[in-house]
Amino acid sequence: MERKAGVLMHISSLPGARGIGSLGKAAYAFVDFMRDAGLSLWQVLPLCPTSYGDSPYQSPSALAGNPYFIDLDMLVADGLLKPSELPEYPPDTVDYAAVYAERFDTLEKAFRRFDATRADYIKFKSDNAYWLDDYALFMAVKKSQGMRSWDTWSVGLRRRTASMTRYAGRAEFYKFLQYLFFAQWHALKAYANKRGIKIVGDMPIYVAYDSVDVWSHPELFLLDPELAKTSVAGVPPDYFSADGQLWGNPLYDWDRMRETNYAWWVTRMRKAFELYDIVRIDHFRAFADYYAIPADRTDARVGEWKLGPNKEFFTVVDRELNSPKIIAEDLGELHDCVRELVRETGYPGMKIMQFAFDGNPNNEFYYTNYGKNCVAYTGTHDNDTTRGWFDSLDESGKAMVRSTLGYDGENIAAEIIERLFSSAADTVIVPMQDFLDLPSTARMNTPSTLGGNWTWRCADGYAACAAKIKALVEKYDRDSTDEQTVR
Repeated sequence: MERKAGVLMHISSLPGARGIGSLGKAAYAFVDFMRDAGLSLWQVLPLCPTSYGDSPYQSPSALAGNPYFIDLDMLVADGLLKPSELPEYPPDTVDYAAVYAERFDTLEKAFRRFDATRADYIKFKSDNAYWLDDYALFMAVKKSQGMRSWDTWSVGLRRRTASMTRYAGRAEFYKFLQYLFFAQWHALKAYANKRGIKIVGDMPIYVAYDSVDVWSHPELFLLDPELAKTSVAGVPPDYFSADGQLWGNPLYDWDRMRETNYAWWVTRMRKAFELYDIVRIDHFRAFADYYAIPADRTDARVGEWKLGPNKEFFTVVDRELNSPKIIAEDLGELHDCVRELVRETGYPGMKIMQFAFDGNPNNEFYYTNYGKNCVAYTGTHDNDTTRGWFDSLDESGKAMVRSTLGYDGENIAAEIIERLFSSAADTVIVPMQDFLDLPSTARMNTPSTLGGNWTWRCADGYAACAAKIKALVEKYDRDSTDEQTVR
């Protein structure tokens, strides 16, 4: 595998005046910046719609795209919106509440002007009917129910036995939104690919309970006869959390999944590889063993480790999808079965440099201890920025970092980035915040907290650091992005 370097930057964080990053001009400018910087991998967070809490890891659909990312200025160029109808927001943060209150009304105006007889729209609906029909119907019913969770709907709606004819008109609106999203996304991806840049996507292993995935396929999840959750996902207490993390996602019925030869998962994976060139699977360990917490618990202190589908699952995926490129998020305290699964699949795991400074010269996260088959990061979306992380350490912690690195300078982020670039790791991916040496105010997410996350926006002017990054790429032979078509 060639040595590569990339950047982690979610679409929501792109600059612009429409309240949240989009698939328009700023996204294309970011691709141009990456090309100038010699970066060949653009990692994004899940592109699915967000819901309560604004997390892309809790979505009403595992397959749909986020309507917030539809570029409104492109719709003006297409004659679907008027310039006077475009909202204006401060560019420094994402105000999800304001965007939620405005965006669908704005897109409704475009929908009313759209010619639904267009051949490409009809083809899109036909090609995607296997997931789009259920998703659009789910959202139409949800809208009629005040956006309440599906488990609070009437029995007929919960169990899909009631007539759904009355929701067809509203469902068409949600199909239109998906048409716009995927048209804009595939155009952007083609632009990036042509310039030698591959897209790294992110797949949450679990889906939200309040999702079309559970509503339309309850038999694939561990639910009781009333369709309530019997056990939920999370992780047990550890050094970082005395109560563990109670995520609340329903768990898969892996026995039922196995009976269908993992058809639902294969469909999900196939769709992901239409969106991305490489897929990072979040919480990969749950394919080996997963933590099951009784649904009535209010924390994750009580739970049970259970075996997942293991290598059998990936044998099916490799066969059905022709050995797709996957990154295994293998962080945290791992059992031997997890390490064995990562070895058996051959997928690269992850190394986080912020975890490297405990005084142990053999720490697996320290850059001199990396093998080739891994993806090395300063931190992920769940970490503080590297500058913020270092500033938060006490004096002994800072001394440990400086001593371990043998570095007494001021820019710890730049120093750690260079060490990663110099490592044996085939792939290095750096959050944009660290390339810019930003403080904790630019942190993307703090796990186990609600509110204030996922809001960071990148200011214009970031392209000024392209030359510095390009110098690192060339110094450590991490592949210049000569224009090419990715096949």
